[in-house]
Amino acid sequence: MPIFEEQKQVERLAKLRHEEEEEVTKLLAERAHIPYADLSAIPVNVDVLGLVPEAEAKRAGLAVIQGTGRKLDIAVRDLNAPAAKKTLERLSANRYTYNLFLVSRTSLEKAWAGYASVARKSARIAGEVSVSDARLTEFRAKVKSIADIGKLLAAVDRQRITEVLEIIIAGALETDSSDIHLEPQADQARLRYRLDGVLNDIAMLPPTAYKFLLSRIKLVSGLKLNIQEKGQDGRFTIHTGEVEIEVRASTLPGPYGENIVLRILNPKSIAVGFGELGMQPWILDALARELKKPNGMIVTTGPTGSGKTTTLYAFLREVHTSDVKIITLEDPIEYHLVGIEQTQINTERGYDFAGGLRSILRQDPDVILVGEMRDLETAHTAMNAALTGHLVFSTLHTNNAAGTIPRLIDLGVDPAIIAPALNVSIAQRLVRRLCPKCRKEAPADAAMVAAIKKELDGLPKSVKRPDLPEKLMLVRPVGCEHCHGTGYKGRIGVFEIILVDDTVEQLVFHKPSEVDMKKAAHAQGQITMRQDGILKVLAGITDLAEVERVVGET
Repeated sequence: MPIFEEQKQVERLAKLRHEEEEEVTKLLAERAHIPYADLSAIPVNVDVLGLVPEAEAKRAGLAVIQGTGRKLDIAVRDLNAPAAKKTLERLSANRYTYNLFLVSRTSLEKAWAGYASVARKSARIAGEVSVSDARLTEFRAKVKSIADIGKLLAAVDRQRITEVLEIIIAGALETDSSDIHLEPQADQARLRYRLDGVLNDIAMLPPTAYKFLLSRIKLVSGLKLNIQEKGQDGRFTIHTGEVEIEVRASTLPGPYGENIVLRILNPKSIAVGFGELGMQPWILDALARELKKPNGMIVTTGPTGSGKTTTLYAFLREVHTSDVKIITLEDPIEYHLVGIEQTQINTERGYDFAGGLRSILRQDPDVILVGEMRDLETAHTAMNAALTGHLVFSTLHTNNAAGTIPRLIDLGVDPAIIAPALNVSIAQRLVRRLCPKCRKEAPADAAMVAAIKKELDGLPKSVKRPDLPEKLMLVRPVGCEHCHGTGYKGRIGVFEIILVDDTVEQLVFHKPSEVDMKKAAHAQGQITMRQDGILKVLAGITDLAEVERVVGET
């Protein structure tokens, strides 16, 4: 009997302490003007709980307790804790929004108990796929070439679709691939990676495995499983360690089933500084001067996948300071930049490039990025913004820098506006770098020497022509573990620019052709993309075959 009374007293004391703790927390919440929550009365969703790893959650003193899509409810113990701020900033950077609730330590411990029910890291909620650090370490040990990824897929049970998808994604991350292509054929499905801009065959999958894989990708991408007759677009997040990588998913109906393309938007792929783009020193100096101007327009041109976004983001980082307001208008927002206001086109709600640009101008920005000038209204508005005290960056689809002004005139922009608004036009492509670990020198044949001499003979007089030795040695690709057997590792830009000086400005009024603009660029001392590529070949950065593949033979 005395033992029973003692137990009741202990329970009563624990209850009083809990009530006191909750009252203190409630008082702190009122002072901080933040909602209070008692998690003993609120269920915790273990699916979203796993968005923040257990160790990180305990360091930060918080827990994700509920969530719908990318909107979360987060319980936190101390808003001012540095670890909590870091975790919240990471979630914001990955486009999560959240409501905060102040909770007691006891409440948090109740929420953390839910980690015991969180599924293993690789089996994520819809909208997320996880690749653990342990898995990536395993891949680094096993993947010596892209052929090894196919061997790993062949060894795994094809019915374990989550594991198959994890291997496919981990393989793409390990090889730094930009896209994953899954293409159903008559009796099997082909898996390919786009590595440094070139598609590589990885493996063939049986139809049954592909069918389940398609359903799994649709599920995590937020696509409708029952729609197969038309294309769909979605997205999901790859979660690996503390890094979250956005993936754009696209399906397209075909004769043997739906084709899938997963575009991997890895933040490290655009973490390229202005000085690391690969521009020749005199081009870099010229653009550095243009970026210091308070107004005018800089236009980059080139096909999809030519690195225009990376270049423009490097420009934004170069001009970004605490006293400069930068707003972007993109479709879609592919990468998120800290400290820069990025807006997303939404044509269904009437927020297109032209309307969005007008709205941006009312926000009094210093620098504006317009994702693309597709029509007269957008181009006209952007040009006028460049004339009224704004530095404007944008892109245009032309084959070369010389085509920028003729293209703007074709859109209907008045040459009287183009001439004073446009500062510089840039064209670019991406060529693969030779792998530094395995590349080797070999003598150039007569055709190679002739092609190189032809481009060097055409260099402007202001550009120093490299001296060619009697026996020219050029670096060639080989292939090793470091480059996964391809002979190439990473990419670098080849560029050509046209500065709008007084001569070019006068030329614009006469509606010049591309030929006229090429002559004006040569008179300025500017080189072509092919000439830039040849200079990089002679510097041992890439090879002639790669330049001809990307830029062409003439």
